[in-house]
Amino acid sequence: MITFDIFRNEHSARDVAAGETIFVEGAQGDCMYAVLAGEIDIVRHGQLLETIGPGGVFGEMALLDGQPRTASAVARTTARVATIAEQRFTQLVALNPYFALDMMRLLSERVRRNLSA
Repeated sequence: MITFDIFRNEHSARDVAAGETIFVEGAQGDCMYAVLAGEIDIVRHGQLLETIGPGGVFGEMALLDGQPRTASAVARTTARVATIAEQRFTQLVALNPYFALDMMRLLSERVRRNLSA
């Protein structure tokens, strides 16, 4: 798994309680999230797709394509997440091409995993 330690000092970090919903499937999304601590479950149609731990990101698809969220994100444990808005994401891509490559690898991994499920 790719680790996005680049987000550990984000100013947009906030704590979420275990069981708290961060976003719901079908909602419009304009940001992605980075997990700084704890675990976040990604759930679609009531089925667990993936658990994201520290150094992981989620919600990137809605940020990239402007479409509604394809799954819900719920804190499995007490967690700390950073919100990454489109402007910050674009800045990171411009300043660090390896970040963009890592995001593409992550998306590819998730697509392949979902196709084989």
